[in-house]
Amino acid sequence: MPTTQKTLMFLSSFVTSLGSVVVICSILGTQEWITSTLAIMNSFSNGSVIITYGLFRGKSTQELLQGLPELDKDFEVLGILNNSSPRSLQLVTVLFLVLGLLTSLLSSGFTFYNSISNPYQTFLGPVGVYTWNGISAFSTFLTMVLFVGNTQSNRLSQELSLKLYPTITISRTTHSYGYSFWLLLLIILLNIVTVIIIFFYQKARYQQKQEERKPVEYAPRDGILF
Repeated sequence: MPTTQKTLMFLSSFVTSLGSVVVICSILGTQEWITSTLAIMNSFSNGSVIITYGLFRGKSTQELLQGLPELDKDFEVLGILNNSSPRSLQLVTVLFLVLGLLTSLLSSGFTFYNSISNPYQTFLGPVGVYTWNGISAFSTFLTMVLFVGNTQSNRLSQELSLKLYPTITISRTTHSYGYSFWLLLLIILLNIVTVIIIFFYQKARYQQKQEERKPVEYAPRDGILF
């Protein structure tokens, strides 16, 4: 059976791992990843289109200075992009976040198993926890980079707006990243905290072993022989 110290520390890392799973699941389904404001004009009206979307779904609103605005539109991000480059990069972004979710789940399983058992010298021990959290943090970081790259370089917001309003001409675009996007940093932080907890446990365990060896190492030779 594991010691009380090990149980408490691995349960703490289980909580942080489970926290990253919960956060990923919550942001996967939200639309608050980014809000883009696009200044538009055409022959009949001018104003702006405000489009808010996440990895799968979004909503757009027209705010016109003149002319009649269209009704608000809900849309499927991947559905209206067809076989374009922004769609492909959006799919890759989703896949990396799903990979982060799966590895965080594995980290949760490993940390909980270590809190009730002692697979210390195998991959099921701290090595496995380090591996899964490292992959999760890296996948989440790539998710952030790919989403920003798709928005800025591939002009994802402009592409979506032109699919929704084919007659508009876009003159300027500004972006504001939402809370769902910034929660990706929380996931990375939770991965790091999980690793730090296990690292300090290993360090404490090593020091304890060193302390146990000292009485033998520094005992008088005659006493040891006796």
